[in-house]
Order: sequence, then structure tokens, then C-alpha cells
Amino acid sequence: MKRRKFQQTYTAGLLALCVTLLVSCAPETRLQQPEKGTEPVAAFTENDYLQAEAQGKKIFRVNSQQSLLVLEVRRAGAFARFGHDHVVASHDVTGFVSPVDGRADLSVPLEKLVIDEAALRVEAGLSTQPTQEDIEGTRRNMLNKVLDAAQFPLALIHIERKSAESAMAVTIKLHGISRSFEVPVEMQETAEGLLVSGKMHFKQSDFGIVPFSILNGAIQVQDRLDLRFRIVAGKF
Repeated sequence: MKRRKFQQTYTAGLLALCVTLLVSCAPETRLQQPEKGTEPVAAFTENDYLQAEAQGKKIFRVNSQQSLLVLEVRRAGAFARFGHDHVVASHDVTGFVSPVDGRADLSVPLEKLVIDEAALRVEAGLSTQPTQEDIEGTRRNMLNKVLDAAQFPLALIHIERKSAESAMAVTIKLHGISRSFEVPVEMQETAEGLLVSGKMHFKQSDFGIVPFSILNGAIQVQDRLDLRFRIVAGKF
């Protein structure tokens, strides 16, 4: 009995070591080319909103310090227990909101993304905390191999109300590819301005990213990503 237990423990430990080595030496994630005909989101300019404000329209600016965007990245595969789930956050969202026009434009600097903040992992229901070395490695691979942040430094988000319903048209431009979604959004007026919050999900492959996978898919990152956001805007 002890011999069998030792063999099981040894096998699991050896497998974990092999997985660690494979992950650290894995080739770069393959990125698909943007589909033909994919229309990019026009990068908003500050002047567009400043001009509207000068014409008397109510324009709110995003308060980066109070706003938060959180992305949950989950593991999958038969050996998923040897991988990690991750939480990616931005505390640096900038942009403008035009309540009268029912539109907003946001910009997320990818180089400032934060990985696996302890409090956000707890909120996401994750009970473990990766080491600082793991976090730095994940961030480096994400920016360089997955997002190609040097070439595409920003994620652009355009939000537009299409009707009186709570769902809004959200267009995300990431890695040179744009995709549109209908997202239930809650908008709440505050003494200082406006609070916009909501949740959505999308696939990495929607933006030409092939989810990371090794050992013929035994360890992989789920294609689906869950996004939640809380945007505070006002006359700042």
C-alpha cells in the first residue's frame, strides 16, 4: 500500500515538474491574422468630446482612480489542476461619456494591466495565490506573446445605446480586430456624475488569439473570458 501511494505521489510530482518545464519553454501563442473585411473602431479623439462640450452638451470624463475593469481567465483540460486561473485588471481606464448622445469611448493601456491582485482573486472565488514569479511570468507572456502590446498598446471600447432597453452595443478593438456585442448595462446617476457597470463574456478567438494549450490540450486556457466593469464618470 505504501509503495503504491509513493508511486502515485512520485508520478504526480514528476508530471507537475514536466508541466512546469513545458509551460516555461512553450512556443509563442499563435495569433491569427485579422479577418478580411473586419472594420476597426475609429480611435476617439479628445477633441470630439471637447468640441461637443463647447457646444453645450453634457460631457463626463472617466475617473480612472474609481473605475475598474476585471477580466477572469480560466484553465481547462484533463490536467487543469496543474495550471492556474488568473485575474487581469485595469485601474487606468480613460475616456469620455456623452449621456445625451448615449455613447462613451474608453481606452485601456495594456502595459498597465495588473495580474492576480489578491483581493480581486478572492472576489472571483479563487482560493489560491500564485507566487510573484508566476505573476511576472504570466504578465510578460500575456503582453508579449498574446496581446502583442508593443504593436497594439491600447484596447479601445466604444459603447452606444441603440434603444431604450438596458442592453447597449459594445464594440471592442483588441489586437487590431474589432468585435461588437450586446451587453446588459446598468447606468446610475450619482451626485458627481454617472456610474456604469455590467458583465459580459467573449472568446479569445474572436480577436484572432489561439488559446494557450500544451500536451494535446491536457492543459489549456479556456477560450471564453469573463469581463466585468465599473466605470465612474463625472465633471472631473
